[in-house]
Amino acid sequence: MKANTSYIYADKAAWPELLGAEGKIAAAAIERENPLVKAVIVPIEAIVIDDFVCYRVRVRIDKSGIVVKVPVAG
Repeated sequence: MKANTSYIYADKAAWPELLGAEGKIAAAAIERENPLVKAVIVPIEAIVIDDFVCYRVRVRIDKSGIVVKVPVAG
C-alpha cells in the first residue's frame, strides 16, 4: 500500500531561483515558503543515500557555501 504524500506538495516543491544563493539563506527561504519540508544543507562533494523523503529538501552547496544544484523536495 502506497502512502499518500500529496499533501507535502500542496505548497512549493522546487526552488530554481535559489541556484547561486548562499546556502543558509536558501534553506531558510525554503522552509518559509513550504513549512511542510525540512531543508538540509549538504556539501556537493558529500556522498548521500539516494532515497526519496518527500518532506526533505537537500540544499547542495559548494565550498563557498553557494547553492550549486536546484533544491527539490524528495
